[in-house]
Amino acid sequence: MIPPDSSTLPAGDRLKVGECLVDIPLREIHAPEARRPARITPKSMGVLRVLVEHAGRVVTREALLAAVWPDTMPTNDVVTQAVTQLRKAFGERADGPRYIETIAKSGYRLLVDVEWLPHGDAEHVRVDAAPAVTGALPVETAVEGTEKAQGAPEVVADGVALPARHAVMVRRWAWGIGLGVIALVCAVAALWWWGAQRPRLTVQDEVTGLLPAPRPYRLITSAPGFELSPTLSPDGSQVAYLSSMTEELTGTAILVQTTEPAQPRTLTSPPDGAWDTNPEWSPNGREIAFLRRSPGEDCRIMAVQASGGEPRVLGTCDPNNRPTFDWTPDGNGLVFSSPMSGDGEPGLRLLDLATGRWHAIDYGATAGDVDTAPRFSPDGKWIAFVRNTPLGDLWRIPSGGGTAERLTHQRAELRGWDWTPDSQAIVFGRRVDSHTRLYRLELASRSITDLGIEDAQAPAIAAQAGVLAFVQRKPQFGLYRIGEASAGGDARPLQRLFPSTGRDSLPSVAPDGRQIAFTSDRSGEFSLWWADMERPASLRPLEGIRPESRHLPAWSPDSKRLLVIGTNARGFYGLHELEPSSGQLVPLPVPVPREDLLFAAYLPDPAHLLVVAGRGDGQQLVLFDRRSTPWRRLASIDGVSFALPDLAQGRVLFTRLARDGLWQSDMALSADSIRQVDGSRPASQRYRTWTVTGDGQIDYLEQLPGCYVSLRHIGVGRSHPPARCLEPTHLATINGFSAHARDRVTYVSMAVVDGSDIGFLSLDPAPPSSGGGYW
Repeated sequence: MIPPDSSTLPAGDRLKVGECLVDIPLREIHAPEARRPARITPKSMGVLRVLVEHAGRVVTREALLAAVWPDTMPTNDVVTQAVTQLRKAFGERADGPRYIETIAKSGYRLLVDVEWLPHGDAEHVRVDAAPAVTGALPVETAVEGTEKAQGAPEVVADGVALPARHAVMVRRWAWGIGLGVIALVCAVAALWWWGAQRPRLTVQDEVTGLLPAPRPYRLITSAPGFELSPTLSPDGSQVAYLSSMTEELTGTAILVQTTEPAQPRTLTSPPDGAWDTNPEWSPNGREIAFLRRSPGEDCRIMAVQASGGEPRVLGTCDPNNRPTFDWTPDGNGLVFSSPMSGDGEPGLRLLDLATGRWHAIDYGATAGDVDTAPRFSPDGKWIAFVRNTPLGDLWRIPSGGGTAERLTHQRAELRGWDWTPDSQAIVFGRRVDSHTRLYRLELASRSITDLGIEDAQAPAIAAQAGVLAFVQRKPQFGLYRIGEASAGGDARPLQRLFPSTGRDSLPSVAPDGRQIAFTSDRSGEFSLWWADMERPASLRPLEGIRPESRHLPAWSPDSKRLLVIGTNARGFYGLHELEPSSGQLVPLPVPVPREDLLFAAYLPDPAHLLVVAGRGDGQQLVLFDRRSTPWRRLASIDGVSFALPDLAQGRVLFTRLARDGLWQSDMALSADSIRQVDGSRPASQRYRTWTVTGDGQIDYLEQLPGCYVSLRHIGVGRSHPPARCLEPTHLATINGFSAHARDRVTYVSMAVVDGSDIGFLSLDPAPPSSGGGYW
């Protein structure tokens, strides 16, 4: 076995792990039954080296993260992916671990023997004995022949006469001692020669060996606040981006700088009450198009010379929404996202800059499709886009229109994307647990590669150079309990719950007002946590389930159980029913493909469950009766993005994928009971920022000028007070919150520490094969 101290590892660049041969410089593992060696990622090789150094012993996830991902904030998924790739390369089978064992709630252990191999082809070190003298007989033969010929005379040894047979024994012993001395001398000489030839380690070498591996990227901005939405000049020499001390609120301007760390120059200066967004560099590198927005009042499509000057107006846009766009390859037009309000012709649209005319692209888009973030491929053959964000997928169509092709099947929170210069791949950002990461999609094989950068999003690639800019944002989120305002006052008590240095999100308060469940990575692993808020010491993680991060866990009406979508300890992904008091976790056999599950909620009848799930290109709300096996589908509504039961008024409230606003139906989802409750809120892209309280009040969180977190009551038939500012300076997450009617308290996840910078790196033209992923 290999000793734990890496400084004592033997020299060499190859080792045997069990029956497999590992070539470290090439990052290749040769398994006996494999037709060709498997190449692994540098991080996977790093994990293998640590396991080898501690072969036979348990290595915790924390130790692996610290050794292989130093000075970063990775999720445990990176370790899981690395181990999965190693197991595949070693030829592990499903009948049980032979090479790497998972130790529940702890880490991993290497099960097989390890042997370092010397340089060259030999698998073992061989030390040859001294050559025999020519013509000499073997020791045994010479002695026995002499004894028989001479009649066994006596021999004097140390003054004592010995019989001949004893003399033979003495001779054999002497020969043995002599050979041992010769071997010892040879060994000492070999060690001296090896030490003389081996490079000496200096103090500088030892210190350098302790330094972390260089990052594959560098940060080219470092100003306080937010740098967002980078766009690169075609040659990759300059970057334009948004800069704000807040996050895209009043006063946000566009800056330009070189892609080396340098002082930027301000390119635009929006007037009071407006801000500039969505910068996009033109194909000829001369202009940058952008949107100048005053939400609810005005939206203009503009362009400014990259060298500076007064912007010109290209057209107008919907002030109540935020369109996304890209230049056409010839620079004569812009392609825009679908209308977000549900009005007008669906699908992507083109704006001709010469005439100012709009026309739709014919590719079969329907009113249920919301297509955003369109981009032409550098070769001009394709337009790719995201369908049904924020839980969407990548699609593409021929640039002249035609049949739409789905590229991914994730219904994930995609955080920006762009084409590679050869039009053969796409780099995209994706939320994973409480983090965002960059991935590369190879279009020919549909394989996915993790680029290995934590907290990265909004990738932008130069059209004519293999370089990439991105946003690196490392926020810290905390849970806040916001109480009712005092009589006649605007101030509302603000209390942070269970402070930590992690990222706490998705707070779900129980109907009893005492219990709360939320997700957090405070322990180093993304987990589901529970507490009785009247007993803070009760805080603990709920073992056995790794939750999905797309929706809040849903409480039962009696506050005893939770519905959670996630992965249990046996690796089963799906819908689970969890009892926090006992820790009992039961997977539920919902008759929906597991990868399509998004959300589930209880109804007053415990035999009935509401489920939001993907269906084809869209999503639907389904009512199930779980008393029979398989569950019986009672009713459904298509095009639903999210739904919550309103037990006080006996209705189901829901949002739609392609429309702003809120709808309701009866508990049976009857078609004739469906009607609109609010025509403009929630916005379709903020469909998770609403909740219904126990008394039937609908609360909606929004971001307004001068107030980051504002609470508004929505719905028809009731008299609502004006929107109230809950928090003027902290940003809230937009993936869910909860409120309790009796206590008049709102539970929100808000940023404690926030800000972002622009990163920059070169793209690897031949990325390593994927070691797992989310496809």
